[in-house]
Amino acid sequence: MTKLWAGRTEAETAQLADDFNSSIAFDSRMAKQDITGSMAHAAMLGAKGIITEDEAAQLIDGLQGILDDLESGALPIDYAAEDIHMFVEQVLTQRLGEVGKKLHTARSRNDQVALDFRMYLRDEIDTLTALTKALAAVICDKAEEYRDAIMPGYTHLQRAQPVTFGHQLMAYAMMLLRDLGRLQDCRRRLNLSPIGCCALAGTTYDTDREMEAKALGFDGICLNSIDGVSDRDFAAELCAALAIEMMHLSRLSEELILWSSWEFQFIELPDAYTTGSSIMPQKKNPDMAELVRGKTGRVYGDLMGILTVLKGLPLAYNKDMQEDKEGVFDACDTAKMCLEVMAGMLPGMKARREKMRKAASEGFINATDLADYLVTKGLPFRSAYKLSGSAVAKCIREGKTLESVSLEEYKEISPLIEADIYEHIDLRTCVSKRVSAGGTSVESVEKQIKAAREALSV
Repeated sequence: MTKLWAGRTEAETAQLADDFNSSIAFDSRMAKQDITGSMAHAAMLGAKGIITEDEAAQLIDGLQGILDDLESGALPIDYAAEDIHMFVEQVLTQRLGEVGKKLHTARSRNDQVALDFRMYLRDEIDTLTALTKALAAVICDKAEEYRDAIMPGYTHLQRAQPVTFGHQLMAYAMMLLRDLGRLQDCRRRLNLSPIGCCALAGTTYDTDREMEAKALGFDGICLNSIDGVSDRDFAAELCAALAIEMMHLSRLSEELILWSSWEFQFIELPDAYTTGSSIMPQKKNPDMAELVRGKTGRVYGDLMGILTVLKGLPLAYNKDMQEDKEGVFDACDTAKMCLEVMAGMLPGMKARREKMRKAASEGFINATDLADYLVTKGLPFRSAYKLSGSAVAKCIREGKTLESVSLEEYKEISPLIEADIYEHIDLRTCVSKRVSAGGTSVESVEKQIKAAREALSV
């Protein structure tokens, strides 16, 4: 293909240089956004009298034909073209002749690619938002199913206090709600149109940038033409939001892996989302969860890549910025796949209530409730804490649980302890008493689920 920028230089670029310079292998995925943006640009040119209305109509019809042919497969992309923008314009010129050459009036590839990139990532954010909502909804459903299933809660990976499995799951739902907020914030800042900024200084033509922005669904325009073509903070922000979301998915994956291990046996993952071993027939490997955990590092790398590309660039556009896309595309693709896998896997996850309850009963996780009981009898908390610790030490020495200590033995620890101690340290009581907002009681978990579902419905 003839290069649209030919004229300044006489010698042909080397094939190796052409290959190195080309971006169509990855920016071709923005073909729809490129054509849609060009149609709006043609309409603006016609409305402002920069080209005739008839020419604008020919350009729009021609662009629609290219889009239709690309989507049907009738028009294959020519990967010898430098980028998708040149490919579309050259096909348009081949089909329309001289009229096709008028499309690029009052714009540059700099603002054109910035426009396409913003439109593409806006569509990606909408897809990611829907997938995040779907996963959060699945988690809410599971939390409701297991809102009363008692399990040990952990700090430092040590059994700490009794919680419900529903409460534990809702922690991840809350994380995903914040991930949604970050995606929505990113979309809002991204949704300004750079078209009309041209190469960096604007144009001498009497254009209507607001008209184009409105036609393409933008909230407004980039107010500084240099900024409009030379920053990609919206891409970095999206990568950062996805890196945080992947971190949340990785933490959930880690717990799924632990909980499904033989040492825990708290849950069983569905067969459709696990694999076996090529040599050990007894194994059921949580490979999908492990892959989500592993792919998190990949998205972190994509974030560091875009930040590093932008770190030392002088204004305005530099060819370095061609490196802004592959990493962001990869981050979006990876996050979408991981969200889909998680949303597909969790509905078939089964909790082993009896295993969770047994683990909760063996870890002295009601020791804090023993201390709280003593506080209700008039002891300062620190004194109560010390006596409760003494009771735990005694149980460890004698191979007992707090529930199996006799009332006489409790009296030796503190004469304030009465027969009602057993009700206070029962795991069901420990859970049901935690009625503070956000706590682990069934009532509180149900309120959390309701609040999350209301947020997801917006």
